[in-house]
Amino acid sequence: MTVAERQQRAAAWFRTLRDRFCAAFEALEDAQRDGSGPPGRFERKTWQRPTGDGSDGGGGEMSVMKGRVLEKVGVNFSSVHGRFSPQFQTRIPGAEDDPRFWASGISVVAHPCSPLVPAMHMNTRFIVTTRSWFGGGGDLTPIYPDEDAAAAFHAALKAACDPYDPGRYAAYRQACDDYFFLPHRDEPRGAGGIFYDNLDSGDWEADFAFTRDVGRAVLETYPGIVGDRMAAPWTEAQRAHQLVRRGRYVEFNLLYDRGTEFGLKTGGNVEAILMSLPPVVAWP
Repeated sequence: MTVAERQQRAAAWFRTLRDRFCAAFEALEDAQRDGSGPPGRFERKTWQRPTGDGSDGGGGEMSVMKGRVLEKVGVNFSSVHGRFSPQFQTRIPGAEDDPRFWASGISVVAHPCSPLVPAMHMNTRFIVTTRSWFGGGGDLTPIYPDEDAAAAFHAALKAACDPYDPGRYAAYRQACDDYFFLPHRDEPRGAGGIFYDNLDSGDWEADFAFTRDVGRAVLETYPGIVGDRMAAPWTEAQRAHQLVRRGRYVEFNLLYDRGTEFGLKTGGNVEAILMSLPPVVAWP
């Protein structure tokens, strides 16, 4: 299989997964019966990467919904190509001597209205330089400790990992705990999940299958977590606490998130890159 064929297959999957997430989230909006307004619907906006000298190109599509269950949820797809800047290429595997790259992926971030429903992030991607690899993962961020939600989320991710390598889940869970940590606060961002990068086992089909399974695991688990909690009553004090905890989310994404840095340093769409930020936030 050629590299171009692999790129086409990966990008097609990320688009398909995008559509499935959007459908699942709109179904949650339809299921809410508290009379808090009409169900939310996704608005899609396409964007194109500046072409420059002709070596850069591609683009993506933002899908953002502001609803009565999910205060803000974004499901973004992108497929871009170009050249890394001289300052950035030395940090990317396979780009040290050749700055050309191609990258495609999906990013999902959900910020629920209820402080009793955990926020969620998931992304998977396929990147090609003179090398190629998959990366991504998913993590759960409860505002209040929620052992049942965390257990369900981790169980789904473990089930996705185990058929490929019995040690994979433990390694990727630790990588997630190490990555989604705020050093300046000395605290984790949430309840964790898995995180992986530079996945190139030598079996591209297996690596692609695993990446699909990670996306499916989150898709099949998180809407259920939301559905079980979205109708529970909450107080204004709990809402105030939610806004402060969201501040931690903002701090991580602006200070430490590699995807944010990658997008900004490769000419990505700023609005799409910062889609992950919550709509309302507070600091004490």
